[in-house]
Amino acid sequence: MPIKIPSDLPAFDVLTNEGVMVMAEDHAARQDIRPLRIGLLNLMPKKIQTENQFARLIGATPLQIELSLIRMTEHQTKNTAAEHMAEFYHPFQEIKDQKFDGLIITGAPIEHLDFADVTYWDEIREVFEWTQTNVHSTFGVCWGGMAMINHFHDVKKHMLDAKAFGCFRHRNLAPASPFLRGFSDDCVIPVSRWTEMRQYEIDAAPDLITLLGSDDVGPCLIEDPAHRALYIFNHFEYDSDTLKQEYDRDVANNTPINVPMNYYPDDDPSQHPQNRWRSHAHLLYGNWINAMYQTTPFDMSHIGQ
Repeated sequence: MPIKIPSDLPAFDVLTNEGVMVMAEDHAARQDIRPLRIGLLNLMPKKIQTENQFARLIGATPLQIELSLIRMTEHQTKNTAAEHMAEFYHPFQEIKDQKFDGLIITGAPIEHLDFADVTYWDEIREVFEWTQTNVHSTFGVCWGGMAMINHFHDVKKHMLDAKAFGCFRHRNLAPASPFLRGFSDDCVIPVSRWTEMRQYEIDAAPDLITLLGSDDVGPCLIEDPAHRALYIFNHFEYDSDTLKQEYDRDVANNTPINVPMNYYPDDDPSQHPQNRWRSHAHLLYGNWINAMYQTTPFDMSHIGQ
């Protein structure tokens, strides 16, 4: 079944050309079925790229998905056209009386800041609390996951001496988890961050379950049943060339950066990067949506009760 998005959103043509099933809103309205309503709180500067990445994953499931794009109310992006933001995005304050089956909170390039120093920290803490009454299941990604686990459990983020950058093997620590259904014993996940969460601090927090972890870059995917949330600190959603774009950008800006590990054949940046995470990315987001579908109330007014 398809994902329902506006037919003039750039992702519509991108996904259609890739063979992902998409459906215009007027067509979806004629189907006698309730779609799952998923919000994307997009904190990344390249909004359209991020829209494509997440829409690609949640649009590959056999369920009809209605995707709503959300932004922080006062924060103004400098990297995406104002017309695009005005046409497709809803400020959080305008939609907070609505209910959602799922919410994805993306990463943000503000790792070097303490949480309290982020300009929209007060509002995003409001979002975290709002998920407990208005969202059935929340997925925090990279900085979004770190901020959410800090808010609910006071788990700290720590600066790394060097950027964790590349594709790293992660162990499946909970094979019986419904979120890891179909996963191999280990998998490769793209990583791009200057901060980390530490396993012993996660273990000290009540009721958190580590599902994926790496000997090289630490914990990755955490389940928080009490808050109906998943936190992932790495980037299953990345395109094949996303790490390359980040590397090429830093090289062009003369910013010190290592070649992303285990990404290019023979670690040679003149070669085409290899995607070794796509299948597990689809499994994870498909499993999340499947679990959401099986447990969310049909009457959306009951979400959060």
